[in-house]
Amino acid sequence: MSSNALLVIDMLNRYEHEDAELLRASARDVVPVISRLVGRARQANALIVYVNDNHGDWTAGRAALTQRALQGSDPGLVAPVAPGPDVPFLVKARHSAFYATQLEYLLREQQVERLVLCGQVTEQCILYTALDAYIRGFEVFVPRDAVAHIHLDLAEAALRMMARNMHASIGDADSALAVLAD
Repeated sequence: MSSNALLVIDMLNRYEHEDAELLRASARDVVPVISRLVGRARQANALIVYVNDNHGDWTAGRAALTQRALQGSDPGLVAPVAPGPDVPFLVKARHSAFYATQLEYLLREQQVERLVLCGQVTEQCILYTALDAYIRGFEVFVPRDAVAHIHLDLAEAALRMMARNMHASIGDADSALAVLAD
């Protein structure tokens, strides 16, 4: 197993919330990139972990969250990046993929040192996950073309914060593929 992991964050979304149109526009650009990252991570034998918000349903897991998202208003943004049954899937209730989840334990058990973060939302869940990863001593790489945003200005500020304050590497998906293959 590689010492790198790809975290796919919050891609099971019904796109039926207040700011869904803004997010959907950005997600359309990143979904094909995320799909490619997942495929290449598999080829590189890198750990792939999906972490998704439970949307307040404490009984929901992979199957229920995937089904609900596929029945939402834009299943075309879900199907290409839906988690397969062969990858770890963790449910979260807050912004960070680390907060009150087993993610850190899983990553330490697999001897992961570097994380590639992709998914949505750059200025929310990606930012907070990057901070929690940094606090825990993980190296972080964020491909800007594989993270969806609601507000571009806040997303750009979040990426600058990740780079400056959390020493995250910010690049593109091609660079992320090199990281995953390393």
